[in-house]
Amino acid sequence: MHARLSWQDRLIATLDEALRSIAAPPSPTRPSPAQDLPEPDLTPAERSQSAGLMRVNHAGEIAAQALYSGQALLARSDATRRQLASAAREERDHLAWCAGRLAELGERASLLDPLWYVGSFLVGAAAGACGDRVSLGFVEETERQVEAHLKDHLARLPADDHKSTAILARMTEDEAHHGTMASLAGGAPLPLSIRRLMALGGEFLRRTALIV
Repeated sequence: MHARLSWQDRLIATLDEALRSIAAPPSPTRPSPAQDLPEPDLTPAERSQSAGLMRVNHAGEIAAQALYSGQALLARSDATRRQLASAAREERDHLAWCAGRLAELGERASLLDPLWYVGSFLVGAAAGACGDRVSLGFVEETERQVEAHLKDHLARLPADDHKSTAILARMTEDEAHHGTMASLAGGAPLPLSIRRLMALGGEFLRRTALIV
């Protein structure tokens, strides 16, 4: 039986997770889907295209860590907290894979990663404060939107960049699974106005992280 963490313990763990996410990429629990693939011979323009897209996805995974952390902090039930923690572990793999691919491409992460984290944590905490059904519905809608954006990036990657493609393809599968599990756990559908605001926030991150 696992001992139930106190509020103070959860807060300390949340702060520790924030520092780890921003300061250094976590160690993945699963090997990167790209690890056994050869480095493609990309033109400078293709390398720049891949790097920009992977920087956006790395920023998105920074935001995902923060969202799940904020939601878990204010989750009402242990079951919801465990589900959020399980999804967050897979998102940490995504973060590590994107960081590794950026390094291979010789590119940096977004300079605004701390901003992405803080803003997303506050959004996640707000969702968690609304109750578990709303919070799980927020996960379902977030993952639906992320899955769509990943499919768009898969179509925009250079045809020869099989390494980045393998990473994003596996991430797409994981995001769809997270959304399905949140729905099965009782996630409540979100109002259209909230879904539109979420889409606008995601678009702002994608456009900004592409260049900054």
